[in-house]
Amino acid sequence: MHLFKDNVPGDMDAALAQLPIIDLGPYFNSEDGALDVLAAEMRNACETTGFFYIKNHGVPQGLIDATFEQHKRFHSLPLKEKNKLALDQYNVGYMAINTSMQAHSAVHKATKPNQNESFFVTHDRGQDHPDVIAKTPLRGQNYWPENLPDFREKVMTYFKALNDLGQRMVPAFAVVLGMEPDYLDEEFANENNAKLRMLHYPPTQQDDNDFGAGPHTDNSFMTILARSETPGLAVRLSSGEWLAPPLIPGTFLVNIGNMIRRMSNDHFMSTPHGVIVDGDADRYSMAYFHSPNVTRKIKVAPSCTSADDPALYEPTLYGDLVREFSSANYFHQNNHKTVEIKSRYE
Repeated sequence: MHLFKDNVPGDMDAALAQLPIIDLGPYFNSEDGALDVLAAEMRNACETTGFFYIKNHGVPQGLIDATFEQHKRFHSLPLKEKNKLALDQYNVGYMAINTSMQAHSAVHKATKPNQNESFFVTHDRGQDHPDVIAKTPLRGQNYWPENLPDFREKVMTYFKALNDLGQRMVPAFAVVLGMEPDYLDEEFANENNAKLRMLHYPPTQQDDNDFGAGPHTDNSFMTILARSETPGLAVRLSSGEWLAPPLIPGTFLVNIGNMIRRMSNDHFMSTPHGVIVDGDADRYSMAYFHSPNVTRKIKVAPSCTSADDPALYEPTLYGDLVREFSSANYFHQNNHKTVEIKSRYE
């Protein structure tokens, strides 16, 4: 029996009772008091489920739809062509099916690879970029297919829109943590760590312990997810039941990851989720991961500690946490040597 397959209520009322729809419009319009209202709503979601929908986020639906078209164009390429763009030591490029496994997961014992293929995109750095010249770990270049006209331009338009959205949400998260709005500015400066993962799930071949994506928590600060109409995602509630969040037009589904949970001293929830695709239809999703610069240290916010609640974590370089996660989950990382990342503060 699968871990969550048999208890995934997916109706709208059940979802909204657990996963609120948060309106970013007043905050983005700089209305009086909007930041405090938004932070209170986000804090409640972070403390109870770690997932919420956002609306009035500023990303046009036409851009989302157009990027899904590019997503499907890419995954329709022959495997030989996609493998030319194979995922590298910077975690950029194409990851074939059955080449990742949620071995880092603390919520599920993975025994089989994930049944999905992915294409990872980051900031589009040129040959003259200082980090490219220096071969800075986790700050690499993108790979692009040769025979897909306009693919690069259209995908990067979406990436930049999501990066802008993430950056606009960072001050709200600082207030959620009980700090001033600019508390996290330096952590996200100078090309924050950002990845767009274009995921293709064929129907899951369900045997024993098979998943499109095994249950896990994200290693990001936050994830902004766009999904196609084919269901498959399930989120584990604090009750232990699994909920299938329905698609809600005009929204993204957002979840916080291990980094903000760590910053909150475990006051916030980085919630387990996974994917099983039933039926005959393929599933496509676009997960955008927004995180601090890899040269910054992840530290517990002072507002989240006290004499009775000391910090549970030492300040740790985010690049080291990324590599710990990826070396456990991605098979290709076993072929790459570790290179030291220097802290921004050293």
